[in-house]
Amino acid sequence: MVNLYRDTGVVLRTHKLGEADRIVTLLTRRHGKVRAVAKGVRRTSSRFGARLEPFGHVDVQFYTGRTLDVITQVETVDAFALPLVADYQRYTAASAIAETADRLSAEEGEPVLKLYLLVVGALRALAAGERDASLVLDAFFLRAMAYAGWAPAITECARCGLPGPHAAFNVAAGGSMCPDCRIAGSVHPAPEVLTLLEALLHGEWDVAEATHGVTRRDASGLVAAHLQWHLERQLRSLPLVERRVREATAAGEIGRPAS
Repeated sequence: MVNLYRDTGVVLRTHKLGEADRIVTLLTRRHGKVRAVAKGVRRTSSRFGARLEPFGHVDVQFYTGRTLDVITQVETVDAFALPLVADYQRYTAASAIAETADRLSAEEGEPVLKLYLLVVGALRALAAGERDASLVLDAFFLRAMAYAGWAPAITECARCGLPGPHAAFNVAAGGSMCPDCRIAGSVHPAPEVLTLLEALLHGEWDVAEATHGVTRRDASGLVAAHLQWHLERQLRSLPLVERRVREATAAGEIGRPAS
């Protein structure tokens, strides 16, 4: 039927509607972001309510409605939610991933296949639990920014393109800066931090997983600052993300200020 369509998607968020319904926001493979009504899913007798929880990777049939589409069938593709909600660090990282994907897919119905694949890959890695959740999250942030055209300059100067590495880094200017282009307010991350950022961006996990402590924490600070600068608002979920690297520097102290 013309009014029915099917797609595979990840549940990004839900909120209540009326007595028993929910509005479910999904990032789908072919239709981008879709907001649809799931009728009766808050009742204990619902056939598919549990499948439409955040982080669920599902195959969904939609009925095209006047204002919001209606979910008529749901089948589980990957049960990511089960292992994620059982571990606070992985849960908070997954929440930050879902919120970022929601922000980056602002237009409903616009295909965003690369972003969809990034989200599925990141949630799959978190659910498997084989990699550090903070590294998975920062790798997702960097690759999502590259998708959006916001990737920080890491191995070259953000202004003049001079090959680096360079000692200064400025979020507002776009990343690393050479001595001639460096501006006030830049920070001086350790060389190992830039090496980690490059490794996460390109999936060099052997290099990334060989890092420890302050290096990871400083890299996370730069990534979060760069992302939120471009989003022009703070991610609500990011302050809740649990970082298990306890020996890192205090929040907000990334490298040392440039003179």
